[in-house]
Amino acid sequence: MQFIDRAEIEVEAGKGGDGIVAFRREKYVPAGGPAGGNGGKGGSVILKAVNNLQTLLDFRYARLFKADNGQRGGPNNRTGAMGKDIIIEVPCGTVIYDLETDEILGDLIENGQILCVAQGGKGGLGNKYFLSNQNRAPEYALPGLEGEHRNLRLELKLLAEVGIIGLPNAGKSTLISSLSSARPKIADYPFTTLIPNLGVVRKPTGDGTVFADIPGLIEGAHEGIGLGHEFLRHIERTRLLLHLVDITSDDPIKDYQVIQQELKAYGRGLSDRPQILAFNKIDAADQETLELMIKELQKLSDSPIFTISAVTRTGLDELLQTVWKMLDEAEVL
Repeated sequence: MQFIDRAEIEVEAGKGGDGIVAFRREKYVPAGGPAGGNGGKGGSVILKAVNNLQTLLDFRYARLFKADNGQRGGPNNRTGAMGKDIIIEVPCGTVIYDLETDEILGDLIENGQILCVAQGGKGGLGNKYFLSNQNRAPEYALPGLEGEHRNLRLELKLLAEVGIIGLPNAGKSTLISSLSSARPKIADYPFTTLIPNLGVVRKPTGDGTVFADIPGLIEGAHEGIGLGHEFLRHIERTRLLLHLVDITSDDPIKDYQVIQQELKAYGRGLSDRPQILAFNKIDAADQETLELMIKELQKLSDSPIFTISAVTRTGLDELLQTVWKMLDEAEVL
């Protein structure tokens, strides 16, 4: 599946129907009064969050969305039919921006949540509305108003409680495949993962927790270098970060510092998010190096530190116990 997490669309609400000028023409009523009906309201454009969509791919091919116009009023005080609203389905986690002002119009998180992004125009008033003691036979009506027109930017931010971060080849995809039923592409070269992977990990209680493997973070990611700048926004919704460090790297401590600096530079509170640190690939490292790296990392961080092997599943049970504990504490806070 192709992952698209940003799209630009144009939305246009329907025009209101025109009011009309009409008079009663009834037998035995020689001086029929005004009877022109109002126009119907134009249709609105509404965004709706749904669970069964995972990307914004559909908006690559359909960019213009236009609601129906309202119908003109009718004689005998009949109001014109309202224009039909158009409902556009988007994935849960979609943020909607006005493309011209960059204003956030809404953030659709929950399934079924809706947001009106373009209001239909009001219907025009028929001549019946203008009847008064001074004007018993008004011969004018108002046209319907134009509907709102907007250019929007849609951005998808994944809804995951735990974000797995780290440099390329730290073992993020392997870990999420070991913890869940997700089956991401895995290989021994950098940037294997080009899209975020989601996996549901079961708690001892049976509840599911969504983990997200956030790809492509490298030095300079917050400035648009590499792939990370495309996916840093997905970390914003996570409640807990699981930072993987490759113990077999030439300089694991520097690797840790690179990611921490990127989180800090990106801002939005990411560097303050609760973290769990884990040295991965311990099956390929000697004990002396491992102990030295743990001591060095303890000087830099107060976060809990684990040693694991995502391939052999070593240390994963202890790691998950701390994940559940920290998520429960975050709920209490």
